[in-house]
Amino acid sequence: MGALQPWHWLIVIAVFVLLFGAKKLPDAARSLGKSMRIFKSEIKEMQADGKSDSASSSDAAPATPIASERVVDPTPAPASEQPDKRTA
Repeated sequence: MGALQPWHWLIVIAVFVLLFGAKKLPDAARSLGKSMRIFKSEIKEMQADGKSDSASSSDAAPATPIASERVVDPTPAPASEQPDKRTA
């Protein structure tokens, strides 16, 4: 009861053909296949980067901050500075 029977698939295919037209379906399938190939290659690349990063991070020095990260200066501000006297 949970599985789709062949006549269910025929109805689904007929609805797709009516909605998108027979000319656009091959293009849509082609672009979907291309997107899936790109997605798979990106996943494989991320997995390879993760494996190489975990192996090299144990041997390397501490990571340097990225330019977009905020670096906090460990020295406190001098107390001799005058506070801002603007009125609110």
